[in-house]
Amino acid sequence: MPDVTSYAWAHKTMTSIVGNIETVLFGKTTEVKLVVAALAAGGHVLLEDVPGTGKTSLASALASSVRCYYRRIQFTPDVMPSDISGFYIYNQKTNDFEFRPGAVMANIVLADEINRASPKTQSAMLEAMEEAQVTVDGETHTLAKPFFVIASQNPIEHYGTYPLPEAQVDRFMCRLSLGYPNRQSELAILRRDKDAKTRLGSVATAVDILKLQDIVSTVTASDDVCNYILNIVEATRNSRDLLLGSSPRGGLATLALARAWALFQGRSHITVDDIKFLAPYTLKHRLILTAEAHAKGKTVTSVFDRILDNTPVPLGPKR
Repeated sequence: MPDVTSYAWAHKTMTSIVGNIETVLFGKTTEVKLVVAALAAGGHVLLEDVPGTGKTSLASALASSVRCYYRRIQFTPDVMPSDISGFYIYNQKTNDFEFRPGAVMANIVLADEINRASPKTQSAMLEAMEEAQVTVDGETHTLAKPFFVIASQNPIEHYGTYPLPEAQVDRFMCRLSLGYPNRQSELAILRRDKDAKTRLGSVATAVDILKLQDIVSTVTASDDVCNYILNIVEATRNSRDLLLGSSPRGGLATLALARAWALFQGRSHITVDDIKFLAPYTLKHRLILTAEAHAKGKTVTSVFDRILDNTPVPLGPKR
């Protein structure tokens, strides 16, 4: 069990990464913290927003802040599954087949505009994201650790895109939207040195992230916290407005992200306030409206907000 010093180191490391990213990405502290928390919790992030809001900048700044192997995959309809997972090629010098690693063989992977790839190519990401391995021609290849995927997609433009299937969306620990910056932040962007990104140095290593993930896994969750998560998850399954509620993976994702989020607050335990804040990020993208609810003008956000408001908070101490 980590001691106070270990938790303090984890808090300092996560805060340092966030601070480093914010030297090039302004006005998005909460979103940056959530991405770093997902990395520390061992999950993956789906960034859903219009072009030009900083999705790629966030991913590259995170990769620069952590000294590790980073790859960016620009998804297009002609990207093949072998481009993702890798392939075998015959080597005439050795008279044998050798494995050529795919783009997913990295510590941090940016899957840019993932919904532009064909369903067959999208499915190549499934095993990698869930099992941290790929299988090529019957041979299994383990991915490097840590392994973290940031996928982006444009929710507005639908021409030439393939919506992610529920099975793949469920693989993401949380879904975020950066949104437009406020005026002060956008003014800082206009005045920013164009070479600031290239000068961004690392403040942590891949080994630090693995140590951080071990510490995060020890953050405690009371029975009240676990029951509160389960109450919310069950409420999504019982809602008449939802065709599909949250999977058990949704509850696990909420708990895992809450462990990392608690460290951001300087705590070694989760509170129900953490769950109430994080649940929209970890659960909403797993839900599907019924046709009737959609016809009545309801949205997943409005339905989930009502569920969250109506789910009783456990009687135990919140802090």
